[in-house]
Order: sequence, then structure tokens, then C-alpha cells
Amino acid sequence: MGQKITIEPVTRVEGHGKVTIHLNNEGKIEQTRLHIVEFRGFERFVQGRPYWEMPVLVQRLCGICPVSHHLAAAKALDVIVGAGTGDGLTPTGEKMRRLMHYGQMFQSHSLHFFHLASPDLLFGVDSDPIKRNIIGVALANKDLAVQGVMMRKYGQEVIKVTAGKKIHGTGAIPGGINKHLTEEERDYLLHGDDYMNIDKMISWSQDALEFFKDYHKNNKAIIDHFAEFPSSYLSLVRKDGALDLYHGVLRAVDSEGKKILHDVDYQEYDRYIDEEVKSWSYMKFPYLKEIGKKTGWYSVGPLARMNTVEFIDTPLAQKEFEQFRKYNGGKPSNKTMHSHWARLIEILHSAEKIKELLNDPDLMEGELVTRGTKKLEGVGLIEAPRGTLFHQYKIGENDMITMANLIVSTTNNNQPMNEAVNQVAVKVMTGQKEITEGMMNAVEVAIRAYDPCLSCATHALGQMPLEFEVYDAYNNLIDRKFKH
Repeated sequence: MGQKITIEPVTRVEGHGKVTIHLNNEGKIEQTRLHIVEFRGFERFVQGRPYWEMPVLVQRLCGICPVSHHLAAAKALDVIVGAGTGDGLTPTGEKMRRLMHYGQMFQSHSLHFFHLASPDLLFGVDSDPIKRNIIGVALANKDLAVQGVMMRKYGQEVIKVTAGKKIHGTGAIPGGINKHLTEEERDYLLHGDDYMNIDKMISWSQDALEFFKDYHKNNKAIIDHFAEFPSSYLSLVRKDGALDLYHGVLRAVDSEGKKILHDVDYQEYDRYIDEEVKSWSYMKFPYLKEIGKKTGWYSVGPLARMNTVEFIDTPLAQKEFEQFRKYNGGKPSNKTMHSHWARLIEILHSAEKIKELLNDPDLMEGELVTRGTKKLEGVGLIEAPRGTLFHQYKIGENDMITMANLIVSTTNNNQPMNEAVNQVAVKVMTGQKEITEGMMNAVEVAIRAYDPCLSCATHALGQMPLEFEVYDAYNNLIDRKFKH
């Protein structure tokens, strides 16, 4: 029967999940699985609600990335109220939403890199867990910790002035936005104080990139080869091939960079993408229909975006993008830990975009909302921090929701995360009988690179203990450990 190792729950991610690892009698990995043990009910219990509630209602999926759901839902409802897709809003409506979205990208990426990922980089995958956390980072590298806290705070301030609140705001409405930016709000974000101004955020974003690149030079084994496997990649891209985190067409490339989804209209996403259900997880497995379930899976997120786009339209981030692509020989990077590199490039790009938008007078004047001929169905896509986010809604003649389908970023990354877990488990656990904390954390490091939001992919029902078990070839329990 072999051995079975259970890691439950996965730590330093948002939500609850577990990993099971099965070894045969020779101690070789036979199967690894990332189980999402929460259940999501949002697609059902929004049915029967008025469509205009969706941007506020669905963002309750999460307290980390509510803005992404807020905007994806609003974009779907833009179609329903006849405002078009993405570029059909008034200049004020679109630019205020973009400012909100770049604030979300900036704060969420900062949270992940500095609070969740940096402890593994600073102290090592198998270091003492008492030290391997944000408190340990603050004690070991005060400047890095301060930067992480203040960068996230700045992004939240951008969200506050565009959405009304830092968490679960109401700024985006069907067909546009419900407020202008005031001069006071603009000046605060532009100039603020020594720690709260956009030029400082750009400078700190560059510092974070230099920190990572310096670490990379000295730790190529973990950054380049910790988890490396071929994958296809999917994201929105601007029609001219540029990185666009708010709107675009759907593009997918294979592991060599060849297009396998050719810049299609995302209103028709269900012609190209389907979802498979498996018995051992509440999270679905999306795939490209033309390729099929077995090999049609793909990755989304910062790394995927760096692999699908052709250029970045802000100068500092473009320079970093060129270095990233050159390092990988002009082809997609299939290295899981390069997600952190890509994420930091997007932090810099977001800061540059925020500065550009804050100097745009359209944010302080102009029409807020546009409407047209009502439709009964709409799809909204956005590049959330963790990757491509799909919201689809259908309504009845009474304006009530009759169908909702959400494919969240973490769901899109389901198979890639399973691939990464398997590869790391094979490296660190083959032939091992005793569970070590470092081995368990190595598996979690691979998952954390995707910055998964398990509550978005599902819906939490209660709390779960952290328990690890090893069984011998006769299915006898030989080791059990707990984390509290």
C-alpha cells in the first residue's frame, strides 16, 4: 500500500487546503494532490438577486482581493446595461476604475512578496518556522519590512479614494463609476509625505526588484530549478500585444511561446475554455477545449502575463521586462519561482500607471456613467493579482440573476499547482520515512509562488487543524505531527 503523507492545511496562503502525497513500498512518489477542502456557494446563492448588487455582493468572496471581483462583476454588468466591454465607458469611468485596479495590484502583490514569500527567501525553506515569518523579516531586515507595510498601505489608500473604502468598496457600478477623484485626494497620493507619495513607491518598487535579482544571483538553485515544468500560459493582452491588467483580448501560448489561443473576444470564452470536475477537490480544473482535458491546462498570473505579452507600456517596467525575457532566451519561463520576479515587475508597472493616471485631469471631471441597450447576459474579465478572473452573469426579464459562473485565478492555476507540488515532493520526500517541517514547507513554497486565494476558488466552511501523517507499506500509522 505504501505510505501516505498529509499536509493540512497549507500555510501562508489565503484559505484552507491540504496536500496528500502517496509513496510506494520503495519510497518513491506515486501520486500527489492539492486538495481544496472548502466549498464555494456564491454561484448559487447570488441567483435571484438584482443584477446591480453583484459588484458589491461577490467581493465578499475575499478580503484580500475584493477589488478584483468588484471590477470583474462591474465589467460583466457593463455589457448587460449596454455600456460595452472595457473601452465603452466614459473616460472618467474607465480611468477611475483603472486607478482602483492598479492600487489593488500594488497592494496585493506587495502583501504577497513582503509578508508571505520573503520569509522563505530571507531565511531558507527549511529554517526555523518561529523565525520564518513577517515578524522575523522585521527583526532581520527592518527596511524591507517597512517598505512592505508602507507599499501595501499606499495601494489601499488608492483603493479608498476610488472605491470609497479600502475593503469592500462601492465605487464601480454598472456602466461606470460613482465618484470623481478630488484635488485633495490626488495631491495626497502624488506628494503625501516622506513615506506616502508615488515617487517613493516607484523607488521602493525598483529596490524590491534589485533585492530579488541580487538574491537570484546567489540562489539560482531555488529560483531557477526548485519547480520547473512545461506549461501553457493564458492572460488578457492589449490588442497591440502590450500588458494590460484591466482589459484586452484572450491569448494563450504554449511552453515554447507559440500561440494556441489567438487573441479572442472574452465574451465568447466558453467556446474555448471548459472546466473538469474531480472527486477529490472542490476546485475545478479548467482547460482549453481544442487541446483537451489531459494537456489543455494552463497557468495564469504574473508569470503567465510576462510569458504572453510582447511589451509593457511603462518605461521602467519595460526595461525590467526586457531583462526577464532575455534571461529566458526570449521564450516563456517555465520556472515556478520566477513568478516572484514577474510579480515585482508588475508592482513597478502598477506604480508607474498610478502616477500616470493621477496626472490625468479626466479623473476629476467628466461624465461618470454611460448606458445603452440592455442585454440579458454579460461576461467580465480582468487580470487579478493572481491571474485571469472570469465573471459571467445571465439575468431574466425581471432583472434578477438567473445564472452566474466564476472562474477565479486560483482555479485556473489548479493543475499547475498540482504539477509543482508533485515535482517538489519527488525531490524532497522520495525515500524519506520521517516528516520534517522543512520538507513540508518546501511543498508549500511551490504552492505559495502562485499566491493562491483558496477562499476565492471555494467558500470557507469552518476551520481545520494542521496534521501530518505517515503510513508504512501496511497502512500502519508510523508518524504523526501537528502544527498549531
